[in-house]
Amino acid sequence: MSTAESLVPVERIEGLIFLIRGQKVMLDTDLAQIYGVETKALNRAVKRNKERFPEDFVFQLTPEEFATMRCQIGTGSNRSQIVTTSKRNVRFMPYVFTEHGAIMAATVLNSPRAVVMSVYVVRAFVRLRQTLSLQKDLVHKLAELEHKIEGHDESIRTLFEAIRQLMMPPEPPRKQIGFHVKENKAKYVVKRKR
Repeated sequence: MSTAESLVPVERIEGLIFLIRGQKVMLDTDLAQIYGVETKALNRAVKRNKERFPEDFVFQLTPEEFATMRCQIGTGSNRSQIVTTSKRNVRFMPYVFTEHGAIMAATVLNSPRAVVMSVYVVRAFVRLRQTLSLQKDLVHKLAELEHKIEGHDESIRTLFEAIRQLMMPPEPPRKQIGFHVKENKAKYVVKRKR
């Protein structure tokens, strides 16, 4: 196991990825910690290279999103940024980085650790994407199976009803009421013209 893996395992990085605005993102403080730089240095590098960071790479959280994120994580967790910001007044809302933004941040930082750790960040995003893909497949298959079973229930009921009817002895023919004459049938002959 390399020193980078022992410092920040992929599973730990996966725990730092959140879903905001329909995108999987990491907080600037978490990314800075992984890359071994200060949060200020990371944000300065991003601002110096704005053309490399479009809106789908990095964006700033709104106060509502930040409050929601703090509630999701909770103050009892080991997330230092969320815990410390809950105890002080936050002047600036944090930035969040998508997978592509995290890779681009590693390229603009002049840190050898950032280059090495970007591989692990990418692996964490990929593993998360695979996990979500598997979950969607399982949900789809489960819904399909439920639909099949619903149809089978009705078919099974119909089958049991048919078996019950076949198991019942046939009713004896009823005697007809009334006077019936049995007479020979008249022969009707049709003459054909020749």
